[in-house]
Amino acid sequence: MADSDNIDFGSLHQLTGYWLRRAQLNAFKSVNDFFAEFEITPGLFGTLEIVDRNPGLTQTAVAMAMGNDRSAMVAIVDKLEKRNLIERRPSARDRRSNALYLTPEGKAFQTRVREQALEHNDSFFSVLTPEEHRTLFNLLKRIAVSGIQSD
Repeated sequence: MADSDNIDFGSLHQLTGYWLRRAQLNAFKSVNDFFAEFEITPGLFGTLEIVDRNPGLTQTAVAMAMGNDRSAMVAIVDKLEKRNLIERRPSARDRRSNALYLTPEGKAFQTRVREQALEHNDSFFSVLTPEEHRTLFNLLKRIAVSGIQSD
């Protein structure tokens, strides 16, 4: 970063999106490093979390909830199934679809990872006061939701 001290960034430093992207890169690196310890990605964790909290959702419903492409969900579920963390069962509503459930091993794994992920989140954002963190969280959530609604 010492070399960037001499670079004129022009209007970039005045753009909220620029700082949002820089913050996102920093946060994502930290999150990726954290989840690598468990040999999963943030996306795999997200899938496990949604399935844990909503057992029986179809792969399509999980993909939609996460904002993922439906076709990518097959590979995600395949990875989790190979690790015996998730299982597919025929959907009770639509036999052409698979419903997703955590295995007992998956439930134990997700519980352990979730607890540590929440601790990691608190640690990462410890540069902010609890009030600043809540404000940032609420503002980011508002921006994220407004982007979904305008699509």
